[in-house]
Amino acid sequence: MIRRAQPWLGTLVDIAVEGTSSQDAVTAAFAEIARLHRLMSFHDGASDIAHINRAAPGDVVRVDAATWNVLRLAGEIADLSGGAFDIACAPWLVDRQILPAPEHVQPLALTSAAVFSLDDDGQVRKCGAGWIDVGGIAKGYIVDAAVAVLEAAGVPGGCVNAGGDMRAFGVSRVPVAVRAPGAPGRAARHIMLCGEALATSGSYFSARAHRGGVVSALVDARDGRPLVSAASASVCARRCAVADALTKVVLATGDCAHPLLAAFGATAFLI
Repeated sequence: MIRRAQPWLGTLVDIAVEGTSSQDAVTAAFAEIARLHRLMSFHDGASDIAHINRAAPGDVVRVDAATWNVLRLAGEIADLSGGAFDIACAPWLVDRQILPAPEHVQPLALTSAAVFSLDDDGQVRKCGAGWIDVGGIAKGYIVDAAVAVLEAAGVPGGCVNAGGDMRAFGVSRVPVAVRAPGAPGRAARHIMLCGEALATSGSYFSARAHRGGVVSALVDARDGRPLVSAASASVCARRCAVADALTKVVLATGDCAHPLLAAFGATAFLI
């Protein structure tokens, strides 16, 4: 087995693959992770996301195909979740100093449909003043992309884990310990992952005091309410991008049987 880790996506990305002859494939997977990280970073002023956020209403921004795909999936989940998940929640996160402000004048939080639309040729049309942050879905998408690189190189199996957003591929069963949100140094549940993705979201690391209240990096995008409950939400799905985004829907709604889970062939549990 080969196991290597690098710091990307605001966490430590761990790649473990079967066999000992896949060093080049692992190197290529990390290169793709780095490329997509730079494209979708809220913090990097040269990223596709930064270009969209700085654009004025009416502007058209050409983005990488991967960014365009993330925006399309994010829009689909925003619609189907009734807005519980929406990448246009960035102004709330900036106001709470979770994210840095891209511009001096801060817009109101709108829906993603009010902020941008997608043209078929890989272009993004800015519709209204607003900021987007794909941090709630891009990590999972990038895990999927790394797995695609490994599979294309002929790697028979393994696991890509980006701080708890992970996907196992091949036929091997990967043991996973899910943190206890009240005591994240301990495991609350053990599961076996095989040929699917698992993502978990909770506020146990990001919650902090702010202006007399408590905020975290997680919000209910319907009203901006910070998600700071003691629970964590975990979702199993075929794609890690889907699992990543749906954890926010489950956490916001508290509904492990939300219809969106069935629509994507996913399952969920709360701890």
